[in-house]
Formats: sequence, structure tokens, C-alpha cells
Amino acid sequence: MVVRQSTLLKADQVKELTGSLSQYNAVAIASLKKVRAANLQQLRKKLEESACLRVVKNSLIRRAVAQAKDKTGIENLEPYLTGPNLYLFTNLNPFKLVILLEKSRVKASARAGDLAAFDVVVPAGNTGLPPGPIISQFTAVGLRTRIEAGSVYVAKDTMVVKKGEPISPQLASLLSKLGIKPVEVGLSLKVVYDDGVILTEEDLTIDLEGVRLSIEEAHQFAFNLSMEAAIPLPENINYLLSSAHQKAHSLALSAGIINKDTIADLVRKANAEMQSLSKKLDEIEKKDESAS
Repeated sequence: MVVRQSTLLKADQVKELTGSLSQYNAVAIASLKKVRAANLQQLRKKLEESACLRVVKNSLIRRAVAQAKDKTGIENLEPYLTGPNLYLFTNLNPFKLVILLEKSRVKASARAGDLAAFDVVVPAGNTGLPPGPIISQFTAVGLRTRIEAGSVYVAKDTMVVKKGEPISPQLASLLSKLGIKPVEVGLSLKVVYDDGVILTEEDLTIDLEGVRLSIEEAHQFAFNLSMEAAIPLPENINYLLSSAHQKAHSLALSAGIINKDTIADLVRKANAEMQSLSKKLDEIEKKDESAS
């Protein structure tokens, strides 16, 4: 009886998963390795309106995938159904999902072997820790200390681990005592099936800053081209009108055309020419006087 109930329960789960595969455009697989329960709960809350999160056995997903006949190419997920996984069913664009997951990452205390998410610097000053055996922990990780007013002080700002480097057990323990959280915990997608297309982790990697700079560069190039070709657009019409006005004004001045926009400049130009001519005449007169 117990075996039959277990079989029926699994059958119901497979049916539910198959329904989710049909209901949503995409299913994403994220590894649960090193993901902590508290972080997973936070993620569920952040994505509750955007995705359905399920932690189920890979064998049940395999059966659901086999039954999802309306999903072309979904069988290509098979190689990724290994290890502890979180399954996300969603209608979000896969790249938007990646961005949401990146934003959901949180800083956490380190465990031995974790990789530093950034260059970790222990600042100079009072640690708030009493002197004792802990001094040897500071020394072991290369931190110079002194005892002052019953507390351990770090002598100077010191980088103890660089970004991407593993954190030793001694350092992980000390950073935890200092309240420094040098790792980021979150989900990284292994693969996404999106309406017939398989997107791997490499495909989903986005250099947002690079994309932004490329768009800015393309926009500037297009803007310059539209200005050179004098193509009127909402983005450049003011600049085109200003340039045309300036060119017309310069042409009117060169041709000596008098109107309300040029009269002041023409008078100033005439006055400047008059003064220049007067100066030259004075110089000629002085030379004639000297010669006589």
C-alpha cells in the first residue's frame, strides 16, 4: 500500500511538471550546489510573480520531458539533468531572468574553499575582539595587530585575499568573526529551454556594460551620420536648425546682406575695417613726414 501511494504521488508530480512545461514558454535549470536555504527563500519571494520555482528529483523531470510532446527539442535538456537542481518555469525572456538572478545575489559569510567575490581588505582599526588565542589567527593570515584598551586593533588596511581566489579555513573563520562577508550567494543558470531553443550558461552570459557602450557608440555614429547627411529627425532637428542658421548668418555677413539679424555684426565689421584702414593711413602719413 505504501509503495502504491508513493507511485501515485510520483505520477501526480510528473503530471504537474508536464503541465508546467506546457504552460510556460521556458524552463531554466540552476545548480543548487552551495546555495543556502535562506537565499533560496529570498529568491522565491523575489520571483514569485515572474517564475514558478520547483526543487524535484531529476528522474521526475525526465519523465515529464518525455511526456511533453508539444515542446520541440526539449529532450536536449537531458544532459543537464544531473546533480541537485532548481527548476524555474517562466514566460520571462531568458536574458531578463539572468539579470533578475544576478540582482538577487547576496553577500554571505565565507566557508572554507569559497572563492572571494571581490578583493577582500581588512580595514585598520578596532576589531572589537578581546586579545588572546585569536592573535595567532590574525598572524596566520598576514595581519599585523596591536593591543589597545583591551581590544585587538588591526595596524593597517590589509588585503587578505584577491577576487576569485579560494578562502582558507583560517581566513574564513576570522572574517566571520570580523563580520566581513566576502562571498556572493545566488543562483547561476546551467541551461534554459526557451520555445524550442537551448541556451547554455555561456550563451546566457551578458556583458551589460559592454552592450551599453556598444549601443551608445552606435547611437553616436548614427547621430553624426544624420547630421552630415542633413536628415531631419526628432533627435537632431534642433542641431540641424542651429547649424543651418549659423551657416546662413555667415553667408549673409560675407555677402553684406543687411537684415535684422546681420545689421549689428555688419556695423561692427565695418567699424573694425574702418579702424584698420585709419591705422594704416596714419602709418603712411608718419612715413611721409619722416621722409620729408
